[in-house]
Amino acid sequence: MTTTTLTAPPITADWRDFFALTKPRVMRSVVFTGLCGMLVAPVALPFPIAFTAILSIALAAGAAGTLNQWYEGDIDALMKRTAKRPIPAGRIDPDTAFQFGVGVGVFSVLLMGLVVNLIAAALLAVSILFYVVVYTMGLKRYTPQNIVIGGAAGAFPPLIGWVAATGSVSLLPILMFALIFLWTPPHSWALALLIRDDYAKGGVPMMPVVAGARSTRWQMLGYAVAMAMIAVAPWPLGLAGAFYGIVAAIASAVFVALTGWVVAVAAPTPAEMKPERVLFVYSIGYVLAMFAALVVDRWVA
Repeated sequence: MTTTTLTAPPITADWRDFFALTKPRVMRSVVFTGLCGMLVAPVALPFPIAFTAILSIALAAGAAGTLNQWYEGDIDALMKRTAKRPIPAGRIDPDTAFQFGVGVGVFSVLLMGLVVNLIAAALLAVSILFYVVVYTMGLKRYTPQNIVIGGAAGAFPPLIGWVAATGSVSLLPILMFALIFLWTPPHSWALALLIRDDYAKGGVPMMPVVAGARSTRWQMLGYAVAMAMIAVAPWPLGLAGAFYGIVAAIASAVFVALTGWVVAVAAPTPAEMKPERVLFVYSIGYVLAMFAALVVDRWVA
């Protein structure tokens, strides 16, 4: 008598798993801010070149997201929020993800350099390396300042968009870079306060895990105030008009007020976590509104 051992068929990846590796939600924001950086620049690119520049930014963001997930597969497997991602779920093996990420990243930089300009390609390469090497490998597992320093990675797209159009750097794209850089800590820590236990389980030293909720909230407020000043700065500096200035002033005041509401919460009970959730959702719309307002202001000027 013979027996046959039945084994479950291996899980195979399809295109949706590879797309999930690229972190499409993050990619959409990256593409939008990069496009806005290009549109507010004083030089209008021909459509084929502009499209190639935005495509290169999107591919670079996808490559960085893929390599981030490749390196953090062990952490993702421990956290409820990320356990179903393709690598920890077993749908894509790490080697395949690594090869996919490197291939897409190299292609994006070459495409930008060959079609657009070399300075934009160099910045694109720096943004990928910063996110993967500096943030993912060098900061995230080891310091609660991970999201502060690592926030620079997400601030590159509008700068790259501007440089793709002009071939040079000036004050306005630097301010756009600074806006995202200062926006990142209150945005990210608002989420971290909501899922602090998940980060602790994954061993990620996010600020709420290491310094506690109260210290994190006060730091969020400091960054929010600094961000608001940078957001409004293009108006008095003559780099944007009244439309942008008024939108930035009102939206930033609301952001600071919501962060103040977060600070006012005394204890992290479920009912009192609502301010963090409101701030997190608002912060997403805020940064998109700031860049959209810059573009509209440029068109109506």
